[in-house]
Amino acid sequence: MLVIDLACGIFIKNGLLLLVKRALHKDWYPGRWDIVGGHVEKGETVQNALLRESIEEVGLNPVVYCSLAQLPEPKGTGHKPARYHIYLITEWEGGEPRLLGNEHSEMCWIAPHMAAALPDLSHPQYASVFRSLVGR
Repeated sequence: MLVIDLACGIFIKNGLLLLVKRALHKDWYPGRWDIVGGHVEKGETVQNALLRESIEEVGLNPVVYCSLAQLPEPKGTGHKPARYHIYLITEWEGGEPRLLGNEHSEMCWIAPHMAAALPDLSHPQYASVFRSLVGR
């Protein structure tokens, strides 16, 4: 069975994480809080997808980043099997993030423990990933 790879980045600055809220018209998790990222295109590496998606969605070009976690698509969502490659991004070019395109309706910097407590995260395992970042 084909597994969809997704490259996802958690931007962190001064102990706060960058979250984006998925637009209501999106097929996957509309109206839910998410991290920056998206599908890895054919012939593209996960790292190249991370860079492309970050630039496309929030205008930031990751410079220093590391692999943080790999999560499966939650069961019972009705979506195709997917693998979320989560990266922690600690340095980037491009200044402050700005919403680009129409994929997201909101964006915010939030403390990891507060992000973990949000009831409308796009992936239920994001909460444990966010809690692992408390104090960074």
